[in-house]
Amino acid sequence: MKKCYIFVNKEKKKAMEFFGKVNLFLKEKKIEVVEKIEEANFAIVIGGDGTLLRASKTIIKNPEIEVFAVNGGNLGFLTEIKLEKAIESIQKYLNGDYKIKERKFLTVNIKNRQYDALNEVVFYKNNVGVNLVKLSVYSNSEFMSNYRGDGLIVCTPTGSTAYSMSAGGPIVSPNVNAIILTPIAAHNLSTRPVVIGEEEELTITVNGEDKFANVLIDGENIDLISCEDNVVIKVLGKKLKMIVLNGEEQNHYSILRETLKWGNSLC
Repeated sequence: MKKCYIFVNKEKKKAMEFFGKVNLFLKEKKIEVVEKIEEANFAIVIGGDGTLLRASKTIIKNPEIEVFAVNGGNLGFLTEIKLEKAIESIQKYLNGDYKIKERKFLTVNIKNRQYDALNEVVFYKNNVGVNLVKLSVYSNSEFMSNYRGDGLIVCTPTGSTAYSMSAGGPIVSPNVNAIILTPIAAHNLSTRPVVIGEEEELTITVNGEDKFANVLIDGENIDLISCEDNVVIKVLGKKLKMIVLNGEEQNHYSILRETLKWGNSLC
């Protein structure tokens, strides 16, 4: 018998209304809703992309679990399944009419603590009164570049449509094995976004003994680092297994056209 773990954004009215409906549906189908992610065969996430980002930290504790992402928020780059079709879509999943689309994580080591980032790692100046944050970046222990400005974003292809895009970074297909580095308001105008291979291991340090930088992972403040701290970022084998329904899957570009209004007349 299948077992389900449910994540819901309790601050969104539509998400909570659907939460009640899906619980009744699962009960009718004799599917147990469990409280431990390790016991579940699949997970249902109800909310926006932010809800999925928060849920992903728990989901990857069970590497085999499959994830059904229902859009109960606004933009839905990751949570593609519409609320009005969600019950029908879950039934299709239970019938086996689906496939899996995988999203990779960055693994981040800070002060001997490990974190996972589905979207991005952000380094930014630690207070408004500081003019610049200065960072040194190494790839596979070889010096890459210094970054001076408001900060630096290191993201996955999944995260390329989030903060990185807002900061002028490229949109990268999730099918590409890559890491993207996007400077935030760089002091030097020749400092541009760069896309590197996912096999590269990045080490990032603060440049200057009296300097500090905040570290943000998927929208959550994690730590304050100094020149004594090395932050190591790399891609490991962790993946988020997203459920995609046969015949209803949207390709990367159709999602971009819908959410970003590509090609629409501006006037």
